[in-house]
Amino acid sequence: MGEAKAHYEVIVVGAGVAGIYQIKRLIDLGIDATVLDSAPDLGGTWYWNRYPGCRFDSESYTYGFSFSRELLEEWHWKERFSGQPENLRYLNYVADKFHLREHMQFNCKVEAMRFDEVRDLWQVLVEDGRRLTCRFVVLAIGLLSAPTMPRLEGIDDFKGRSFHTYYWPHEPVDLADKKVAVIGTGATGIQLIGEIADKVGDLTVFQRRPNWSAPLNNSAISEEEMADIRSRYDEIFAACALTPGSFLHGPDRRGFYEVTREERLELWDKLYDEPGFGIWLANFRETFMDEAANAELSEYIADRIRRRVKDPEVAEKLIPRDHGFGVQRLPLETKYFEAYNRDNVHLIDISETPLVRVTEKGLRTTERDYEFDIIVYATGFDAITGAYDLIDIRGIGGETLAGKWKHAPSTFLGMLVHGFPNLLMPTGPQSASASTNFPRGIENGVNWCVDLLQHMWDRGYVRGEATREAQERWTAHVAKMYEIMLMRKAKSWFTGYNSNVPGHEEGTVRYFVYNGGTPKFVGIIQGIAANGYQEINFWTGSGTGAQPTTASASGSTSPSWAASRHRRMP
Repeated sequence: MGEAKAHYEVIVVGAGVAGIYQIKRLIDLGIDATVLDSAPDLGGTWYWNRYPGCRFDSESYTYGFSFSRELLEEWHWKERFSGQPENLRYLNYVADKFHLREHMQFNCKVEAMRFDEVRDLWQVLVEDGRRLTCRFVVLAIGLLSAPTMPRLEGIDDFKGRSFHTYYWPHEPVDLADKKVAVIGTGATGIQLIGEIADKVGDLTVFQRRPNWSAPLNNSAISEEEMADIRSRYDEIFAACALTPGSFLHGPDRRGFYEVTREERLELWDKLYDEPGFGIWLANFRETFMDEAANAELSEYIADRIRRRVKDPEVAEKLIPRDHGFGVQRLPLETKYFEAYNRDNVHLIDISETPLVRVTEKGLRTTERDYEFDIIVYATGFDAITGAYDLIDIRGIGGETLAGKWKHAPSTFLGMLVHGFPNLLMPTGPQSASASTNFPRGIENGVNWCVDLLQHMWDRGYVRGEATREAQERWTAHVAKMYEIMLMRKAKSWFTGYNSNVPGHEEGTVRYFVYNGGTPKFVGIIQGIAANGYQEINFWTGSGTGAQPTTASASGSTSPSWAASRHRRMP
């Protein structure tokens, strides 16, 4: 644990992939900074999610950090899609190699943050009672770090073992001969079910809405293959930088209707049997935007599911009807559909017989009672903004971030929020990170935030805040990008849907992600930096605070300041 003291130049909240890279950049610059994390150790999502089957869905060697050639040369990824234990070992290796752990404080849950307008400082309240101050806060709190439980009565009544997948126990869970229930068939449930079906005594899956899924096609990486990967790292990361999602898989440049049906089927057969996201991201671009093109692809995937599931009735229940293939983030699976061919695996459609409550012995639907030894809640997350809502964040005038985002988030570039000076979010809502290979988006976001901080330090700025107009333009641009995408109709965390979170039910749309792709997003944020951050107002001063004029408060991009020492600098 880092040295406990009261003031820092920068406090980073979150010790996951983003927080690790953020603190690395800061200490390299000699900045007085620390990381606070509520967990007992680093790793973020890879610390918490320990359920069987948890692993990357992007190629391991595209997920790791790219900032150190030495690190790239030293680390050997054992699998094409590495599992949680190895991923956590990797992050610990990085932290130890670069001596980052001494700058981290664990078991430190941030409960509240207040911006002090007089001193231009953030006041940070930690659960242990400490009150810290800092000039800047960087929130690296993750996209999927606020797990949600179903709205069911009696959850605490169950006498057996139960847990959300996010809180899977650290000690081994004995599944042999156990009657296990899994509620949910999203990405987590799909990974878990395929992994444990042959390890439990009896498995009952409670599904409300099926999700499209395609084979992961994982495999080991030999010493020879890893040596080849190391020799091509520059090429690999350059390729990721050119694709919309920062994955190795870029779209097929041919037009969907320019090729024959036979040629489309040939491509789909090839992609379906290859590793990773190819069937989703190396497909024709029209499948993301054109209803007819997507319907044809969806029917192809449906036929592949029917070929893998022996019981036709079960197969049809596993095929989504409310959205097309790939219009929301695609789960990748290993033997998931084959699990339903086993005699010990049962699928319950709770759209037909809804869950009523949890009982002392198990679960009750409108049809009958079920008894279980273990209940697993694979019920997802309050995605993107949920982790922010768990912290009482108050900016100018005491405005709360949760209140500002109650109906929908509004940001500038997904990294700044008007009314919340000196608060940075390298992977915040409406950035490109949520819809990309996350570590590639993290490096883009962290690098931009660090460059902004350096810009301020070099010029003696004590406060920076995105203008209202810039934020409104960016939010409108993000919303506009949804119009061309079929995802705008999906019930997914891309649109803010979560039936277990009040206000996020069907009928509400939240524009959470930037859909313009990584190359365009990087071009935009680099252009803003190159032009001197004209969309951001800066203050200089002696630390006694600054107040914008009426013109600035109304959103003027050319404000004057109340005092000459607090002025917009060139």
